Amino acid sequence: MGSRRWPGWVYATGEEPDYRFTFANERTFLAWIRTSLALVAGGVAVDALDLPLPDPLQRGVAAVLLLLGIASAASSWLRWARSERAIRRAEPLPASVFTAVLAGAVLMTAVAVLVLGL
Repeated sequence: MGSRRWPGWVYATGEEPDYRFTFANERTFLAWIRTSLALVAGGVAVDALDLPLPDPLQRGVAAVLLLLGIASAASSWLRWARSERAIRRAEPLPASVFTAVLAGAVLMTAVAVLVLGL
């Protein structure tokens, strides 16, 4: 039985790239996973601590951080797979809309805490 790598839609196309590009793509993926873990940890901390914020705001901020952590983890895997496929095909790397969404959501959450929490 041959060695089949998963996901097939990534590995079944193109040429085997220079391993340095694959490892760089993997490091980027792991950086996004660390960001996801930080967002989840922040959401748990905001929910667990007794902060001087109105309860609905505190729970809302915790929920937003947790949802961003989940979305970041999912997006990071998709970004890794799409980038790996592009590398194998010698194509330009795909753009990521999620980075702007994540930055905007974190910015709006921080502004809400500053404005509504003071």
